[in-house]
Amino acid sequence: MNKQRNALYIFSLTLIAAIGGLLFGYDTAVISGAEMSIQAYLIDGLGLGSLAHGATISSALIGCIIGGVISGFFASKFGRKKTLIFAAILFLVSALGSAFPEFLFFTKGEPSLALLLTFNFYRIIGGIGVGLASAITPMYIGEIAPADIRGKMVSFNQFMIIFGMLVVYFVNWGIARGQSIEWINDIGWRYMFASEALPALLFGLLLLFVPETPRYLAMQNKDEKALSVLTKINGSVKAKSILTEIKDTVRLADQAKKEKLFAYGKLVIVVGILLSVFQQFVGINVALYYAPRIFESMGAAKDASMLQTIVMGLVNVIFTVVAIYTVDKWGRKPLLITGSIGMALGMFGVAGLAFANIIGISTLVFIVIYTASFMMSWGPVCWVLISEIFPNKIRGQAVALAVAAQWAANYFISSTYPMMMEYSGGMTYGFYGLMSVLSAIFVWKWVPETKGKTLEQMETLWNKGFDTKNKVS
Repeated sequence: MNKQRNALYIFSLTLIAAIGGLLFGYDTAVISGAEMSIQAYLIDGLGLGSLAHGATISSALIGCIIGGVISGFFASKFGRKKTLIFAAILFLVSALGSAFPEFLFFTKGEPSLALLLTFNFYRIIGGIGVGLASAITPMYIGEIAPADIRGKMVSFNQFMIIFGMLVVYFVNWGIARGQSIEWINDIGWRYMFASEALPALLFGLLLLFVPETPRYLAMQNKDEKALSVLTKINGSVKAKSILTEIKDTVRLADQAKKEKLFAYGKLVIVVGILLSVFQQFVGINVALYYAPRIFESMGAAKDASMLQTIVMGLVNVIFTVVAIYTVDKWGRKPLLITGSIGMALGMFGVAGLAFANIIGISTLVFIVIYTASFMMSWGPVCWVLISEIFPNKIRGQAVALAVAAQWAANYFISSTYPMMMEYSGGMTYGFYGLMSVLSAIFVWKWVPETKGKTLEQMETLWNKGFDTKNKVS
């Protein structure tokens, strides 16, 4: 352990960057309290069906895909810091625009197709911010944090995502508590969206005080600035050796620019994409986006269903903390496989109860088992692996591709949920359970253990060729 390491400085940078994670969680979960009001105002008001409902509730995910796709270009062209500032601006615009989509062009209380499209436009803008933050925040933290605590630091971003969701669950519940359905459908949902403006503004302002990552600075030949940041983080002796290691990989990257994305073969890219796809195909965002509706179907009133959602949010935070304290001790693979088993148990339990037409506290128990298992494993660990599994010279492109794939999978799962539930609730939850089983097999067979490795060592791992028969090195 390097005694000169500045733990407070590392945590301060991580905390500020992770507000991007908080906004990620806030923006994606705020819809859970407003989705029935949006349905009443814009969907039912226009006589549209479940397909339009699912597409509208999930429209931010289109922006997430766009944000994921462009994140690599923005990170390489403008840097990690400036990209996060741009994301903060998008969050602010989306918060206010989604709350008041009628601004300038429409009359309040008169739904129209144009108004519906305008609302979706603002949600997509926020989604682009989420897509950028979801890729760049863990990248920023991963490039700032020393190797032995990188898993913990990147996992803190997941904690902030879940904390952001928990905060907005409380905000939504506080807004709806004691109010009539009519008031919520008229005014309340607007307050829910507008509440995101404050953390978005705070994020943008705080980012002005953080440095660019040393790896990006080194790639821009700003070695003195890179060394200065590394010295503040690791101490002067360690900083010089890290900068030398970074410069060696940058030099190799310059020599092999023509190879680009597949410079290390296709397997590393496929593994990154499948990590992202499985994280969504297990169905977690269905539980997050539609949580109040799920609990309402169990017989809870509107504000009671939001309160139960808060309970679920608290469970999520607790088990995300478990992941933070175990990811650098137990490793990435054990946590992922354990989580997959727990998720399968939870989803198959919910599916069985749905087939038996049993709705009650037992359903809540299995949902909690499922979400707790996800939050201690696939929630944070997937982002840890995406931030560290790719070699330096392809990280920007590869992370962008993996994140775009994740949001595309998210959009598919979330937008098809209402239609799938109309057909069969048991089959729907059974599908998510099956995906949980397949995710465990995938991790066991193909995902390498990255615990304790520097980002530069990942280059050596893939250069040698990843042996699927000897996955843990």
